[in-house]
Amino acid sequence: MGGTQPDRRKIAGPVFIIPIYSYHISMNKKTVSKIKKDLRLVASKEKSSVLAGFFKTGKGQYGEGDKFLGIVVPDIRRLVLKYRDIPMDDILFFLHSEFHEERLFALLVAVDQFQKGDEEKKEEIFKTYLANTEHINSWDLVDLTADRIVGSYLENRDKKILLALAGSELLWERRISILATFHFIKKGKSRWTLRIAKKLLVDKHDLMHKAVGWMLREVGKRCGEEIERAFLDTHAPKMPRTALRYAIERFDEPLRKRYLALKRKT
Repeated sequence: MGGTQPDRRKIAGPVFIIPIYSYHISMNKKTVSKIKKDLRLVASKEKSSVLAGFFKTGKGQYGEGDKFLGIVVPDIRRLVLKYRDIPMDDILFFLHSEFHEERLFALLVAVDQFQKGDEEKKEEIFKTYLANTEHINSWDLVDLTADRIVGSYLENRDKKILLALAGSELLWERRISILATFHFIKKGKSRWTLRIAKKLLVDKHDLMHKAVGWMLREVGKRCGEEIERAFLDTHAPKMPRTALRYAIERFDEPLRKRYLALKRKT
């Protein structure tokens, strides 16, 4: 791994400053070349066009300008297993790539190393992840990693950074804030999900409406329907319709209609 230089950055939102580290990328050129070659061996021009459309890369869309090689996730995961021990500088090289699949490859390697790493390694990956959120710039990149890195790291630590992320001007940091709480939901804990969800109810972006509704639905599924319903009883009238529809998806029809009726009365 290349040398690290301490840096400090304020995440947009509440005044909350965390120490992070930026890396001078001095990757292993031979290893990077092999990985790039292996990725392109499983790439498809036809799939690249399909993926570009699916991830909304047109002008004015959330993924504007993103580029795709045309690689399916199972093929990326196989290469993650092959190169799971590459150093941080190699991970960062791919995380800074213009190609979506190379960024996903880097993030999945980071997840793998986080899960088997010691506390020092986990801290390094957590801080590096938050230092590079501008490159974690699509819903799939967030959804496959935020709970496994950010949520897992914060499980027994101060979680106030999630409030800072929820107040960020960067869409992907806001999505990280709510998706990170999926880790807690899986442990049967809903407090931080509900707290972040409440803060994000005024968010204007459709991708955030979907994320909030999804996490509320998971609260009902894994922590108790009564907890989700208590939240909805208070907040359903003011929730974005998409968020509400995602949240009530598992309810029976009469209950869904009751919550949708609350929305119509506002």
